[in-house]
Amino acid sequence: AARLSGGENRLVSLPLSRIRVIMKSSPEVSSINQDALFLTAKATELFVQYLATYSYKHGRGKEKNALTYSDLSHTAEECETFQFLADILPKKILASKYLKMLEKEKRDGEVGEGDEDEEEDEAVED
Repeated sequence: AARLSGGENRLVSLPLSRIRVIMKSSPEVSSINQDALFLTAKATELFVQYLATYSYKHGRGKEKNALTYSDLSHTAEECETFQFLADILPKKILASKYLKMLEKEKRDGEVGEGDEDEEEDEAVED
C-alpha cells in the first residue's frame, strides 16, 4: 500500500495527528499503519456526515434551515442505529426540571422501599 502523500491528506478533513493520538490511547494498540489511520479518519468523517444528514432530515432542522443539538440528541434517542450515542448526546433539560426529577425519584424510591417491606411482611404471614 502506498504511503499518504500531502495530496492524499487533503482527502480527509479531520486532523490525522489527533486521530492517531486517540487510537494510541487504547492499550491494545501498539502501532498504527498509515493506511489504517487514513481509513479510520475517512470512516469517521462519513459517519459524522451520515449522523448529521439523518438528524437534519428527521429533525426540525429543515424548519429552521439549521442542524441543532436537539436534532442530534433526538436521533441518538429515537433511531436504533444511533442509540449507542444516547449517553454522549443526552437531551438537554433545564437544571430546575432535573432537580424536580431527582426529587421525584427520591420520593418514589422511598415509597417503593416501604411497599417492598409490606410485601415481605405479607409473605411471612402466609
